[in-house]
Amino acid sequence: MGILWTIIIGFLAGIVAKFLMPGRDPGGFIITTLLGIAGAFVATYLGAAVGWYRPGEGAGFIGAIVGAIIILAIYRMIAGRRTTV
Repeated sequence: MGILWTIIIGFLAGIVAKFLMPGRDPGGFIITTLLGIAGAFVATYLGAAVGWYRPGEGAGFIGAIVGAIIILAIYRMIAGRRTTV
């Protein structure tokens, strides 16, 4: 159930991250939401490694949004560089 909850939170975090970081994404809405899900997983595991979350406890909504924004920014740098070369 924890993984399913992380996916749902990540999906919502991806949508919020898209609104917080407007602009043209190389992948569109679906890629942005998938990056949000990845951001939620990153926030969950980094938070557990740092000690913010207990093992098995998912990242909160704010943590997932921050993770999604970080991954979205990295994705834009990589994908933007690839399309301009």
